[in-house]
Amino acid sequence: MKKAILGKKVGMTQIFNENGKVVPVTVVEAGPCVVLQKKTTEKDGYDAIQVGFGEIREKLVNKPKKGHFNKAGVAVKRYIREFRLENAGEYQVGQELTVDMFQAGEKVDITGTSKGKGFAGVIKKWNFSRGPMSHGSKYHRGVGSMGASSDPSRTFKNKKMPGHMGNVKRTVINLEVVKVMAEKNVILIKGGIPGPNKGLVIIRNSVKA
Repeated sequence: MKKAILGKKVGMTQIFNENGKVVPVTVVEAGPCVVLQKKTTEKDGYDAIQVGFGEIREKLVNKPKKGHFNKAGVAVKRYIREFRLENAGEYQVGQELTVDMFQAGEKVDITGTSKGKGFAGVIKKWNFSRGPMSHGSKYHRGVGSMGASSDPSRTFKNKKMPGHMGNVKRTVINLEVVKVMAEKNVILIKGGIPGPNKGLVIIRNSVKA
């Protein structure tokens, strides 16, 4: 069954498995999410479900969004996301999605927004090597050659250069679910996942499992 859920990254810790080995895990508060809308091939051109997650005061939600929540008959939510699922027809508007959809040992893909690092040079951003640090070098952390001179007299597209680093959507695939605590809406994922603590993440079936 194809499934997905929204969650909030809480932080990292470590637990001991049944063999007494330490396992580093990321704690994610996943769900409960509620289905706001079903999209179908006949009406919208594709099959998907739209889900809401997270508490928010009603006064902070604008009128169009309030109308959308009222039509679904659910309370207002902070985040709205859409999941394209082959079995979207099996879900119903108003249905609650909880973390117990997943089981320990299952493989999942996690999508989040990486931490923003601001403006970064090529050494930090692209792992370039630095120049000699000896006296008189005058070249330490520069970009280096940008390209040829008279021909083609330009810098090629996709040249690795200084610029904005981080704050981009990233997906880590084939992560293992270590433990599911349904009573606390918590799922423990082996290893690290993208984004800062309290950042929104999407947990879905692994495409390569």
